[in-house]
Amino acid sequence: MALRLYQFAISHYCEKIRWALDYKNLSYETTNLLPGQHIKTMQKLTKGAGASVPVLVHDGEVIQGSSDILDYLEKTYPEKPLTPMDEPEKSAALAWEKRLDNLAGPAVRCYSYHHFLQRPKIVVPLLAAGTPFYNRILLSLAFSRVNEIMRKWMKINEKTAEESRKVLEELLTELAEIYSQQPFLAGDSFSRADLTAASLFAPLFQPEAYPVPWPKPARIPKEIKGWLTEWQPQLQVLAKVYSDNR
Repeated sequence: MALRLYQFAISHYCEKIRWALDYKNLSYETTNLLPGQHIKTMQKLTKGAGASVPVLVHDGEVIQGSSDILDYLEKTYPEKPLTPMDEPEKSAALAWEKRLDNLAGPAVRCYSYHHFLQRPKIVVPLLAAGTPFYNRILLSLAFSRVNEIMRKWMKINEKTAEESRKVLEELLTELAEIYSQQPFLAGDSFSRADLTAASLFAPLFQPEAYPVPWPKPARIPKEIKGWLTEWQPQLQVLAKVYSDNR
């Protein structure tokens, strides 16, 4: 059975897995879901375990969550490993991945959506990317409700967005400093630590390989545009990790 990835095209956790699958030169198919409508599909697939993406289905196995999917891919397709063999380096890579999953992923999401949800014409194409064209119409018509649900579900508000900004700045400062001294976060080769760092921050440097219609610079909300300009040097460090290994 072919590998099938259930995803939101915009999700940086899904980009993490798309990248891992591509890195390992694996053939796979994607099913792009619409936020909100995805819940029924996910509950059926995971037998009620949860509605989060990504979910990978392969040979009767259903694996949910980017870290668990990486573990599965490493075990099932050990070629081009992303987990270091050396124990200290392996521990370091896994620790970085967990930390970035827990801190960078939610912070990027909260800070970005806080500003972009105020611009329906920009965010609707991102949320509906890869799905049938009529979903843009449906999302636009129901956007006030979508905005309300997303903010409640992800705890997005002025305070949490500000807290997320501080988290992002601390992590970007630390990562840029480390990469200025060594090419990789854990060991002497590209690993799941680097993949996680670059994929989770990718929405902030908007790489072309990402399968969504990024807004033109002039349409980016003023508040976040100024911040992106200020932190461009640190973001470009991760953009290079992305371009060198994606």
